[in-house]
Amino acid sequence: MKDYYKLLGILKSADADEIKKAYRKLASVHHPDKGGDTAKFQDIQEAYAILSDPDKRSAYDNPRSQFGPGPGGPGFNFDAIFDMFGTDFRQARQHNPRVAIWISLTDVMTGGPRPVSLQTGNTTTNVEINIPPGITDGDSVRYPGLMPGGHDLIVTYRIKPDPVWRQDGTNLIIDQIIDVWDLILGCSITIKNILGTELAITIPPETQPNSLLRVRGQGLPARKLTGDWVNAPSGDLLLRLQARITTPSEELKDAIRKFKGL
Repeated sequence: MKDYYKLLGILKSADADEIKKAYRKLASVHHPDKGGDTAKFQDIQEAYAILSDPDKRSAYDNPRSQFGPGPGGPGFNFDAIFDMFGTDFRQARQHNPRVAIWISLTDVMTGGPRPVSLQTGNTTTNVEINIPPGITDGDSVRYPGLMPGGHDLIVTYRIKPDPVWRQDGTNLIIDQIIDVWDLILGCSITIKNILGTELAITIPPETQPNSLLRVRGQGLPARKLTGDWVNAPSGDLLLRLQARITTPSEELKDAIRKFKGL
């Protein structure tokens, strides 16, 4: 079992803020867009997804059950459990296949059907699953009776790093380059959300570089599992403004020098 605390470089006593700070720091270093290693970045995302969720963190910290220590712990023996329940239990487990599927942030946004081909022995089984909108990295979903013989299919979802958008929980962050003069004077711009819908954004006068503008409800859908998937408020789109200095005219340079008393 992976040591998520070690992956994030934090202590087991770390609080939510410490976990988020560690994740942001590591993600900024290891993001593939910045030349980082994709596998390392995915491990960091997986660690954050588990440790930032109180229920998942509790289950990770206490992987014990009525049969003793959890998988990977000392004394845990699947065969002993199978012997307790008999051959039928062993076969049922073997016939409920698990598969990991990589999806995009767009898939997280919209959800929807996805064809899946599974190799079971010498047979290829083609099925269609429905991706729940708002699924988080590392979550597993059971699809009852989807496999031959009425067996269940268990799908673990992994989210691919996106070359443009950065995910922070249900929020989506994107960088936008703006002329420094527009930051000073204010302006209106049009951007597209992750689904390509155009959004009109007003940038107030005297906006500082690296400021974040929040567009509410344009992030990822949030979902929680309470026996069934239920809707929760969507996250926000966060626009990080990066300043760009275009070549000023000589008249503008003279005005700046005069303003600075040079």
